[in-house]
Amino acid sequence: MKKETKNKEEKEVETEEKKIKEKKEVEKEKEVNEVRAKDEEETHLLQPTGFGALKSLGGAAHFSVLSIPVPSQHAPVSVAMQQNRHGSFFNKCRAGFLWPGLNSPILQANVVLKPKQRGDAEQKMKIEEIELKKKQHEMQRKIKVKRARGWTGNSWGGVCLGPVVDGPDGEKYEDFQAYILELKPVFTVTKKESRKRSMSALVAVGNGNGLAGFALGKGADKNNALRKATRRAMNVLYYIERYNDYTIYHDITKRFKRTTLLMRRQCRGYGLRCHRAIITLCKLIGIKDLYVKVHGSTNIMNITRAFFLGLAHQETHQNLADKKQLNVIEFRAEQGSLPIVVARPELGARQEPEIVEDVPNSTLYWYDIKASQGLKKSVWGKVKRPPA
Repeated sequence: MKKETKNKEEKEVETEEKKIKEKKEVEKEKEVNEVRAKDEEETHLLQPTGFGALKSLGGAAHFSVLSIPVPSQHAPVSVAMQQNRHGSFFNKCRAGFLWPGLNSPILQANVVLKPKQRGDAEQKMKIEEIELKKKQHEMQRKIKVKRARGWTGNSWGGVCLGPVVDGPDGEKYEDFQAYILELKPVFTVTKKESRKRSMSALVAVGNGNGLAGFALGKGADKNNALRKATRRAMNVLYYIERYNDYTIYHDITKRFKRTTLLMRRQCRGYGLRCHRAIITLCKLIGIKDLYVKVHGSTNIMNITRAFFLGLAHQETHQNLADKKQLNVIEFRAEQGSLPIVVARPELGARQEPEIVEDVPNSTLYWYDIKASQGLKKSVWGKVKRPPA
């Protein structure tokens, strides 16, 4: 009997303890709800409303953490309230409050500013400015910029940038045109920004009368890269000698890194039969008739460097006459077998003949050997063409 009474008493004690715990939990929930209600009333002004709730405004999210006192049995509960859920700024809401450190300076004339509210007129001006910026941004997005077609539809290579703008110190660049040879994104790995993207532009300029140049420019976007490249190209110009303003003086073979160019002088009316980048450069220089064969790498930068180096070091007829002390003559188809004197030496021609080497010191290319022996077959040889 004693054991049964003891068990009954223990059960009664346990039920009372459970009731007490339930009451305490209910009281805790009431306290938490009361604190939350008070904080919501105090922070009502900071909630996004109307104009400030637009998602298009973006911006960094601001959080306020409220620590709520709870009895020591449980850990303190922290409720994170995101003030900027919809992408609103404090300075872009209808109320127009100015908060030092958020949308206004903290100090002004060594005086700490206090939170205040804009006037009605000032707030109207602010909202009008924001709406005007939004309209301008939408208009710019809708406008489609038409650019000139380059070598292909999607490529920036061969696109004409138009006449070169005058320099900052009043330099005038008349008759100069700028063309894009290459525009591509490049990446550098930095310590802070990791993989950083920028644009690299290769631009050539020229006036079509022997003056031309090229340069490489890099920038954060394509406009900065093109501007830098154009300015640098105008500072480094080459004067290219041309024979009768339509072709080069003699055949040139130039190698730069893994690229080899075979430049062959042509008669008037032949045209430009060469790489598309070289055709663009010839138009800027003023060369109308030329044949160029590219061997090896077709890197645009290597082709451009090799082409300019070859043209800059070509020997004119007058230089050849002064060097050999002999008259330079030329045979033309319209003149038959009669030679034409192209240049005479300034000090007069020497009487002694030039020594002819038994083995000429000239490099042979398999492409030229096949063409001379008739082994070269054109892909278009068997194509049927319509009658003229």
